[in-house]
Amino acid sequence: MIDEILEFNRKFVESRAYEKYQTSKFPDKKIAIVTCMDTRLVQLLPAALNIKNGDVKVIKNAGGVITNPFDSTMRSLLVAIYELGVAEVMVIGHTECGVQGMDSQEMLRLMRQRGVDEEHISLMRHCGIDLNSWLHGFDDTESAILETVDLVRNHPLMPKDVVVRGYIMDSTTGRLNPIQPC
Repeated sequence: MIDEILEFNRKFVESRAYEKYQTSKFPDKKIAIVTCMDTRLVQLLPAALNIKNGDVKVIKNAGGVITNPFDSTMRSLLVAIYELGVAEVMVIGHTECGVQGMDSQEMLRLMRQRGVDEEHISLMRHCGIDLNSWLHGFDDTESAILETVDLVRNHPLMPKDVVVRGYIMDSTTGRLNPIQPC
């Protein structure tokens, strides 16, 4: 499959199809979106929000949440704000997320089944990685998004003038529903 993608890419470049996507590194709408890596959102999210290449910074990960104030997603947001002019942040979860209800013990079982050596798992634990916490999903999408919004808003390096809001997108229709703290 990768070879097919590479062949398409070669033709894409040769035909100069990239020209219609050219833009700068600065987001025109000055928005960063933190969202899930779910395949249903690849085209649905931009279409449902009327965003095109160059409009926003999109940061994707499993679940669309930030689990640690010093993880790579938070770092990316800070870069987007301080280096690229982002003024607003949208945290967008979605319905039927695969991370909701994800079980760390099941993930570890699958790792072992795929050949990850028990020694490597033990080494991670010995190095202070709490695999049960790190590999665990969340129980409720709305709560997870609200926790991320709170983490971003109250991060010690986050400017107070940056707007941060949370939403849940319907994975089928693209409908965006704002969520508010209780």
